[in-house]
Amino acid sequence: MLFKFLRLFKIARVAIRYGLDNIAISTLDRPGISRLIDALFFWRDISAPRGVRLRQALEDLGPIWVKFGQVLSTRRDLMPPDIADELAKLQDRVPPFPTEVAIEQIVKSLGEHPDRLFAEFEREPVASASIAQVHFAKLKDGTEVAVKVLRPGMKRSIEDDLALMKIAADLVERLWADGRRLKPKEVVGEFDKYLHDELDLMREAANASQLRRNFLQSQLLIVPEMFWDYCSTSVIVMERMHGIPISRIDRLVEAGVDLKKLSSDGVEIFFTQVFRDGFFHADMHPGNILVSVDPATFGRYIALDFGIVGTLTDYDKDYLSQNFLAFFRRDYKRVAEAHIESGWAPKETRVDELEAAVRACCEPIFDRPLRDISFGQVLLRLFQTSRRFNVEVQPQLVLLQKTLLNIEGLGRQLDPDLDLWKTAKPYLERWMDEQIGLRGMFARFKEEATHYNKLIPEIPRLLHQALAAQADSPRQDAELLKQLVEEQRRTNRMLGFMVFFGGGLAGGIILAQVLLRWYKLVNWW
Repeated sequence: MLFKFLRLFKIARVAIRYGLDNIAISTLDRPGISRLIDALFFWRDISAPRGVRLRQALEDLGPIWVKFGQVLSTRRDLMPPDIADELAKLQDRVPPFPTEVAIEQIVKSLGEHPDRLFAEFEREPVASASIAQVHFAKLKDGTEVAVKVLRPGMKRSIEDDLALMKIAADLVERLWADGRRLKPKEVVGEFDKYLHDELDLMREAANASQLRRNFLQSQLLIVPEMFWDYCSTSVIVMERMHGIPISRIDRLVEAGVDLKKLSSDGVEIFFTQVFRDGFFHADMHPGNILVSVDPATFGRYIALDFGIVGTLTDYDKDYLSQNFLAFFRRDYKRVAEAHIESGWAPKETRVDELEAAVRACCEPIFDRPLRDISFGQVLLRLFQTSRRFNVEVQPQLVLLQKTLLNIEGLGRQLDPDLDLWKTAKPYLERWMDEQIGLRGMFARFKEEATHYNKLIPEIPRLLHQALAAQADSPRQDAELLKQLVEEQRRTNRMLGFMVFFGGGLAGGIILAQVLLRWYKLVNWW
């Protein structure tokens, strides 16, 4: 309890220092309150832009809050552009924890000291982040590996900070005029899920394994192999990757890498993940990408850090492809129809109203050359317009939009003349063909082949049973009719008997009464 109180006190102190209260109050249109607070905290300097101050505050609060800011930066459908741009600059860099602690974690997770598990184990970590740090090692067969170790004590620290974030989200929603639109509780809940997913390193290893299998025959992307005998929820061991960080353009040029091809390949890799596999690396910032300069794999991308991935259903992929194609053909009516058909916009939404809103939002984008159009910005505009019509943006599409912005920024850093439409169009058209064309029909037949294999041998027997049932049907109907007629006759006979018996009994009673009266009368005389 004391720890939470001290933590809350630190958060309040940092918020006041960077003027976060000023940012919130400025939205209330109460200049008197704003001036009063500025006078009360006259000693602070809040001359920097609000986005910069928010970023600095999160950095002061520590790694969990830095990651929270990174998640916020992906919600450009909720955040003002200046704040989202500044939060995107947050770097997840923290001092490494002691090697002795890492060794204890390995012993606890894998049951052996790293000196016995590996032929070599480097004490000095090569990378450190808020969740884990990485050490290089060698297996006993000489294979070079990277050992990722979860930072100890993270779960308790995360739970404490998340509890405070939930309190803060509730206050923001209650006190801030724009609070409900920003959906702070929803954002904190989303962050909670991301963090707990990252705390399970086995999930990351499984993500890497899936991505590696998807691109095993690819000439564009390399994904490290996981060594499952050395993996647990808090330690994973993977193949060590050698390459040049993609942000080091000077070194790539010096090594002779074709930057235009590298830029185009990045877009192709992304759209292959999205439209072919429906499974994409959702954290493809420059720090997680290397470029191979090994002669056997020269110029290929190397992906790292698979804690966050996105998945898309066929329904999602169909929605995306239809919208992208309709956007670039300026067929805004089709965009509106796709929203309503998908169920994301209420059924009562008028197509012409949604069409007009989409047109007003996107026409300015398409006045520029295609090579200057940002797919990520198109999606962002779409999400912003959708909210006006009570459309809930799906989390997987928010991840996609964030990743697409990363890919675009990276691609145009490598090649300023990159035309994303030219690169992406074949994938979109191929997907549409696979969905509604002949290729799609044959592909679905192929998928159902296993069911047909079981069904086809049974067809003669099932046909014979159906014909036999049809042939027997008239006889069965006649027999049933005969039984009904016989039952009706039996019922009629029973009723006749009852009427006859009842009538005779009643007549006998009446006759007896008449005779009795006659007998009494005779005796009286």
